[in-house]
Amino acid sequence: QVQLTESGGGFVQVGGSTRLSCAASGVTFSDTVGWFRQAPGKDREFVAAISWTGVMTDYADSVKGRFTISRDIKNSVDLQMNSLKAEDTGVYYCARGAYSRAPENYDYWGQGTQVTVSS
Repeated sequence: QVQLTESGGGFVQVGGSTRLSCAASGVTFSDTVGWFRQAPGKDREFVAAISWTGVMTDYADSVKGRFTISRDIKNSVDLQMNSLKAEDTGVYYCARGAYSRAPENYDYWGQGTQVTVSS
């Protein structure tokens, strides 16, 4: 049984930092865990992904150089978010699936956590 639970987020000032965590269980070495976000009125979009082995990572161009995805030994996949912009606001979801940027290639999703970036 795959379970994903996000934590972290909240209100952050423009230019600030925050860290999201995704507690994952039931994920295997052939899987990928991705972070996606959805702003009001917009489609869910890819943010970052990491293979469960930790060997491969991928980032959306909009967050490259500002966000870092990592996996720790406690089976948590974290998303360190620096130099935040107002356009980073949205509900952030972690998901399990194939190594892909397409949401339809992920089959298990967490409940989401809100990140609001304001000045």
